[in-house]
Amino acid sequence: MPSRDHEWFVAEMGLTFEADGFTRIGGRLFGHLLLADRPLSLDDIADALRVSKASVSTDARRLFEKGVLVRSGKPGDRRDYWQIAPDFFASLMEYRVERWRRLNMVVGELKRRSPAPSPVVRARLRYMEDVYAYISGRVDDALESWRSRHVSTPARGKRLAKPRARGPKPAHKPAVRTSAR
Repeated sequence: MPSRDHEWFVAEMGLTFEADGFTRIGGRLFGHLLLADRPLSLDDIADALRVSKASVSTDARRLFEKGVLVRSGKPGDRRDYWQIAPDFFASLMEYRVERWRRLNMVVGELKRRSPAPSPVVRARLRYMEDVYAYISGRVDDALESWRSRHVSTPARGKRLAKPRARGPKPAHKPAVRTSAR
């Protein structure tokens, strides 16, 4: 039986994930697995969270696709077992940067398709591109640095996956840089 602190943490993770665009059950699933010391089946998770197995399955797959969870099996058992991925935080950051990258691509496409917008709109779009270029470059650099410093995980002792290839960078440089890279 989970402790009150465990239940509080799982509930708070649900609210935190929900505020960040995930589902509440996805956040609760993440919180529960973060505190688990072994991989858990969907049945185990659904029972512990008091939700349907279908909901857990859907959210487990979503988190798996984002690199937050890993799935495994056991010999003689057809069930999937889920646990937190070794480098889950970097995967979440990569997911976030990819969402920003898509937003920036939409802005770039608008600039290509649309007749010259007003100076106010051009400045606003340029600002979005500059912020994206600056922030995503820093996050990409930080993730590369993190992975080069932490090439293995204590729990598994296996080499982590190499960073995913970066998408295309904007054709321009940010207008103002406050520090050298």
